Amino acid sequence: MENIEYSLTKQIETVELIGLYDAVGWSAYTNFPETLLAAIQGSHTVAVARSGNQLVGLARSISDGASICYLQDILVHPEHHRAGIGRGLAELVFAQCPGVRQKVLLTDNEPGQKAFYESLGMTQASEYPSGEMRAFVKFD
Repeated sequence: MENIEYSLTKQIETVELIGLYDAVGWSAYTNFPETLLAAIQGSHTVAVARSGNQLVGLARSISDGASICYLQDILVHPEHHRAGIGRGLAELVFAQCPGVRQKVLLTDNEPGQKAFYESLGMTQASEYPSGEMRAFVKFD
């Protein structure tokens, strides 16, 4: 089991930030590094995971701190998958919004993600037990 250190910070070297997003194939972010840096700085919470000096994971949220916390990004370097890092990051981010009732996430349908998010206590919107829910998105 590797020794992972978690922290809350927006102070991340650009090269390691781009390296992590590149490692998971999120080129929509890495093609525009200035936008990624602005997104990090504008986030409510940014949690990072490090193995030694290497950035191996990151999660960030957008929130008003009162009624909603949106888990915007959660990513773990592929060499460190299945080590509990994603769970640790999500729990750290959500812990920063203790009184917030609504926690939201939009993601693609990559296999395995549904089980991961359900293990964090989240429910797919179409399966929400107390009534039908809808999610709407618009990408420009």
